[in-house]
Amino acid sequence: MTSPLAVIILAAGQGTRMRSALPKVLHRIGGRPLLGHVLATAQALAPETLVVVHGHGADAVRAAFPQPEIRWVLQAEQLGTGHAVAAALPEIGAGIGGDPLCLILYGDVPLLTVETLRRLLVAAGPSGYAILTARLSDPRGYGRILRDNPDRIPAGEIPAGQIPSGEIPAGQPLGIVEEKDASPEQRRIDEVNTGILVVAARHLRALLPEVGNANQAKEYYLTDLVGLARARGIEIATVLAASPEEIAGVNDRAQLAALERAYQRGRAAALMAAGVTLMDPARLDCRGEVVPAPDCVIDVDCVLEGRVVLGAGAHIGPFCHLRDVELGPGVVIASHTVMEGAVAEAGAHIGPYARIRPGTRLAEGARIGNFVEVKQSEIGAGSKVNHLSYIGDTEIGRGVNIGAGTITCNYDGAHKHRTVIGDHVFIGSDTQLVAPVRVGEGATVGAGTTVTKDVPPGALAISRSPQREIAGWRRPTKKKD
Repeated sequence: MTSPLAVIILAAGQGTRMRSALPKVLHRIGGRPLLGHVLATAQALAPETLVVVHGHGADAVRAAFPQPEIRWVLQAEQLGTGHAVAAALPEIGAGIGGDPLCLILYGDVPLLTVETLRRLLVAAGPSGYAILTARLSDPRGYGRILRDNPDRIPAGEIPAGQIPSGEIPAGQPLGIVEEKDASPEQRRIDEVNTGILVVAARHLRALLPEVGNANQAKEYYLTDLVGLARARGIEIATVLAASPEEIAGVNDRAQLAALERAYQRGRAAALMAAGVTLMDPARLDCRGEVVPAPDCVIDVDCVLEGRVVLGAGAHIGPFCHLRDVELGPGVVIASHTVMEGAVAEAGAHIGPYARIRPGTRLAEGARIGNFVEVKQSEIGAGSKVNHLSYIGDTEIGRGVNIGAGTITCNYDGAHKHRTVIGDHVFIGSDTQLVAPVRVGEGATVGAGTTVTKDVPPGALAISRSPQREIAGWRRPTKKKD
């Protein structure tokens, strides 16, 4: 019978090198907190128990993740990884019967993949112990894997993505030595411990009490379990990570930025594999879920946040910012456009320099031009708002033309009011529609008009002061010194 799974995520560290009041695990990559990435990966494995060991900024960390399935354990004093796992063990016993496999993850290692963890769980096998290692060209800062066998695995067995800095040692791990405690010879080893491991609960209960703190940091290292397990004859499997990026943690802002770029490279690759053309894959930021159809085009320096749905052939110009947006087939978003919480149906054209605010829906073939702001409004099929206008809390019918400089005056200082414009209406330039007001189907509003009452269908509304001329008018001039 397959052993049940418990996941323990260690997320108690302060992250002093971040120089931030924000707990380290709440800093973001791809718009999501570091710990959010790790939780999503863990939950994809469907564990029966999910424990997060937290410490620094405990209230803020808990508040950021209100999921009821998370069991929170407070590590008030951070005395090392072994101490953190020991604090979590009572929650494992309370949640799962038998002898569960415990997968130990870290809240600041956001790019670890579900596929790698599944390989690690399989490798644990009957012995119930497997550790994830990696080969690094620069292993500084990592604990080194010590092995008992000088034999080498053939180079052809090195997984794709590993740095070919030599052959991978075979044989059982003897132990793991932290860099600060390693000899010069041990520091030359380039196979490193990632800290990610699968270990049966029975081993944790037996071995953790034997872990001491006779090291420079005076901490209880989880890595000491390897030597203790070896002494008891417990077989330990090792699995190589698919790439150095997926096991990298975050300790400072530079590492955060490096992992952001690694994450974005992965998102760009996934979009291109789905049939999206990226004009420059290195100049795109995805900070949410992107659901693309084939033949979309995304130009440079665009930011996509929340849930963005792209219809077939949609085109997003350069320097655009889209959040929680749905674009139909063939929609064109011209450069420097900002859209949030909006829907644009097939063939709509928006921008450049447009702002589409939440609650807006553009029907098929609608056009929104430069320096136009639309908020909480419906723009009918084929209607146009092409220049320098504000449309708020408005319902616009089909085939309407809104002239340049038109404003719907929807706010009276206390309440919002709605404007309704019927099909095939023509609104002249520099018009103000003072809501609540209705303009009937086929009506025309002359340029420069202030509309304060309903306009009947087919009527012409116009409010202008009579033009007059003063003959011989002389403009004022400056007096010469």
